[in-house]
Amino acid sequence: MDWQDVAFVLSARSHGETGAIVEFLTQTHGRIAAHVAGAASRRIKPFLQPGTRVVVSWRARTAEQLGSARIEPAGPGPADLFDDALALTGLSAAAAVAQGALPEREPHPGAFAAFAALNDAFALDAIWPAVFVRFEIGLLEELGFGLDFSRCAATGNREDLAYVSPKTGRAVSRAAGEPYRNRLLTLPPFLLSSQGGLSSGDVGAGFNLSGHFLEHFVFAPLNRPLPPARIWLVEALALAGRL
Repeated sequence: MDWQDVAFVLSARSHGETGAIVEFLTQTHGRIAAHVAGAASRRIKPFLQPGTRVVVSWRARTAEQLGSARIEPAGPGPADLFDDALALTGLSAAAAVAQGALPEREPHPGAFAAFAALNDAFALDAIWPAVFVRFEIGLLEELGFGLDFSRCAATGNREDLAYVSPKTGRAVSRAAGEPYRNRLLTLPPFLLSSQGGLSSGDVGAGFNLSGHFLEHFVFAPLNRPLPPARIWLVEALALAGRL
């Protein structure tokens, strides 16, 4: 069997003298691995960086086999970010989160669309960390763990939502949550509306929020920690004063 699909490279590891096992996030076939022959060549190696958009031609005798793939570039790659170490760290973290969270060979077109939007946002220095948090929130929803920021879990009020229950993922209003604020997660305004704006501490609160639920709902059941690349990203953002 064989198919062709648009994909983002998530990772590549050497296999044999010249080949590589490459993980892709495809638009219609989900996360999939394949052997890419000649991956060490000057022609192919530049296209195996995390975040590179490619067209994958996949082939295997049966659907269960690893399969082999040929790739062709499909647009600008991460080379445009080579002068921005922080954005490159973000791109590597996004690829690691997607690779670790998404089940193999299960279509998730929403995750592909979210990754594509984040990939484009890395060129926008002022906002991409917030878009990264939205990407993780969207990934949770795509996997069936959507968080509910529509109304207060305690009162049903839709106004002044300020916290999130770490157990249920439901929003809590400022008034209802104030007595328990030390046990609740902060809900930054930018997750409630695209017009919410960004204040100091909002991005950090967002990473804390999405990281908590990724760890609790996705990675812990798989007996895995959050990807190291994601932890390094948060540390790098903190050092840069971007949280």
